[in-house]
Amino acid sequence: MTEIKFPIYLDHHATTPVDPRVFKAMTPYFTENFGNASSLDHTYGYDASDAVKKARETIANAIGANVAEIIFTSGATESDNLALIGVMEKNKEKGNHLITCATEHKAILDTAHHLESLGYKVTFLPVDEFGQINLESLKEAITEQTVLISIMAANNEIGTIADIAEIGKIAHENGVLFHTDAAQAVGHIPIDVQKMNIDLMSFSSHKIYGPKGIGALYVRSLSPRVKIDSIVYGGGQERNIRSGTLNVPGIVGFAKAIEIAQKEMEQENEKFKKWMGLMLAKLSEAGAKLNGHPEKRLAHNLNVRFDGIESKAIINSVSKKIAISAGSACTTQIVEPSHVLLALGLSEDQTHSSIRVGCGRFNTEEEIKIAADEIYHAVESLAKIRI
Repeated sequence: MTEIKFPIYLDHHATTPVDPRVFKAMTPYFTENFGNASSLDHTYGYDASDAVKKARETIANAIGANVAEIIFTSGATESDNLALIGVMEKNKEKGNHLITCATEHKAILDTAHHLESLGYKVTFLPVDEFGQINLESLKEAITEQTVLISIMAANNEIGTIADIAEIGKIAHENGVLFHTDAAQAVGHIPIDVQKMNIDLMSFSSHKIYGPKGIGALYVRSLSPRVKIDSIVYGGGQERNIRSGTLNVPGIVGFAKAIEIAQKEMEQENEKFKKWMGLMLAKLSEAGAKLNGHPEKRLAHNLNVRFDGIESKAIINSVSKKIAISAGSACTTQIVEPSHVLLALGLSEDQTHSSIRVGCGRFNTEEEIKIAADEIYHAVESLAKIRI
């Protein structure tokens, strides 16, 4: 039996540990092959450039894209900013309207609000009790001025998976570009940008057991060819869309992470679905209610609420044994209720009674059972205090 390391990490939507296979692939590019991929006057630069080329091919193949359509960034947040600001600014002559959704990550919502401050019109579509938009409402929101639709592939708090292919189809039928924030989806569910009618897609390495500080934006080159402005100026790297010295070790690690994720996705998801089922069954005995969609959800996600019990009290009670969160890592410092849970129709009290559990590659079934018991007993104890 493997010795359990406490606290058991169950916050894999926030970030993941770097897979040892990824770390091994990256290591030479910190020390021996340290060249600048843009410095092609010597072998150090050539070797770095070749590593970037191979990594770009691996990543493009994983999502059904062409090599030239992958733009490396510092992560999904930068990719979201580049997609929204870059496309809206470049296509001013076509229109000034963006459509997005109330449950998007702050990287989309805050960028959309920034665009509003610049005079752009933004529609924030509501969601149903499961976190999904109404496709008829989407169609009705499109106007002659609509340039871009941005809907996330899988929600970072509740794990709800959107009907991306159908949303992309609606966009294309109306001559509108479609962007998706797929930071929580790539490497966890199958993604094919062609079959899913995606024109731009943000994704990140550290959500799939790769290094932090590296991500990508897929930008479609044909049918339609996406026109996009740069938001970072300098050396003209990445087809002059994203200037800056390329993070070669990060890019190599990103490619290795996505390669592993593609191979192991199906097997991992079967395991995760079983584990989260076990946990939900146990927590339901303590009154847990599921937030999000019961079926169309990420296999490794579980977001539940215990009405009348503060989530922070639960998290603090179990903190020595397990690491879980109340929601998005980008908003845990904010006392405000989760905008995602509010959009589902939950009350402020209910949002403050919700916890998120995210299992991962290096967890074991024994750890999941221990975690479920810890949360169960914490809730039972807190319920007695409340009475």
